[in-house]
Amino acid sequence: MRAIPLTLLSAFSLMLVACSEPESQAPQQQAKPAEVDVAIPLQHKLTDWDEFTGRFEAISNVNLRARVTGYLIEKKFKDGQQVKKGDVLYVIDPRPFRYELRQIQAQYELAKKELDRAHLLRESNAISQEEVDRRFQELQITEASLNNAKLQLGFTEVTSPIDGKISDSYVDVGNMVEENQTILTRIVSTNPIHFRFEGSQGDLLKYIRLDRAGQRPSSDSSPNPIYIKLMDEDKFYHEGTMHFVDNVVDSATGTIQATATVNNDEGIIYPGLFGRARLLGRANYDAVLVPENAINTDQDKKFVYLIDENNAIKRQYVTVGNLLENDLIVVSTGLTGNEKVVVNGIQRIQASGQEVTPNVVELEWKPINVLGKQASDETTNTTNTNKE
Repeated sequence: MRAIPLTLLSAFSLMLVACSEPESQAPQQQAKPAEVDVAIPLQHKLTDWDEFTGRFEAISNVNLRARVTGYLIEKKFKDGQQVKKGDVLYVIDPRPFRYELRQIQAQYELAKKELDRAHLLRESNAISQEEVDRRFQELQITEASLNNAKLQLGFTEVTSPIDGKISDSYVDVGNMVEENQTILTRIVSTNPIHFRFEGSQGDLLKYIRLDRAGQRPSSDSSPNPIYIKLMDEDKFYHEGTMHFVDNVVDSATGTIQATATVNNDEGIIYPGLFGRARLLGRANYDAVLVPENAINTDQDKKFVYLIDENNAIKRQYVTVGNLLENDLIVVSTGLTGNEKVVVNGIQRIQASGQEVTPNVVELEWKPINVLGKQASDETTNTTNTNKE
């Protein structure tokens, strides 16, 4: 049998392989651009409320002292009760003061009769004018002593100088109290009440410039609104107005003291309590808003992704303001409000210039209420300005 040449076998194998392959291959399908949700930024009028931490203080805080020396014979209040101005709180033994008043009253009556007699004698030139003047002077001195004795007797009833809440009694009945020395109790006013807090010099400069620009009146001259919440509250229910801003910045802390007056009709607020306040910042300005998840971070910079007319991605750096409770965030600079911003699908973006498939969605404003029952609930934006 004759051998088949190796070259013929190789050629035959190649022909079989060629016959087994399809005549043509379908071209690979090109990948579809990634889909992302895009939206035009929402524009809405906002009011800025700057946040501060502070403490409540009584407007009036009185250490009640005895104004005469004597024995305390009666206490006429219950510890911790509310008292009114003029209420009698203590009685100091009045008998010594009554006796002294009677004695001086008699001296006054005598001095008055002697002066009347002197006028009659002077008409007949029986005495000199100097004698008449001396007796007139004695009457005036005695009258002053009489008025002082009446005043001292009145001081034996110790009255409340203010409306407020009284503490307990520091002195028990039966003890000797000394004039202008012995502190009997303490009274603090509770309604209205002060809220005292500190702002930074940056806050001060901001408010001054807003005032000069006519965007917010200064709290030095206008009772700007303030809302406060207590530590167990979730909203800023307690309404007040600005009362006072100090005239100097503390050189050690760089802060300035401010005080607001707050209504306390329900009597919930006690002096010494801490509170969190929101003070009117800037009112009714047009803000550009995007969802919080549209904001990206590149080291210390913030940016959003935009798409251009060719549906290509580009990066836009922005300055952001405050996050609202409806999950929208204020864009202070970087957007005009007409751009197409990527709000969902950011994880599908690989790099700037990437082509995407946009799915246009519309942003919706959700009403919020960050102040409480007294405040408008749709135009609120907050800034944390100090922390304790």
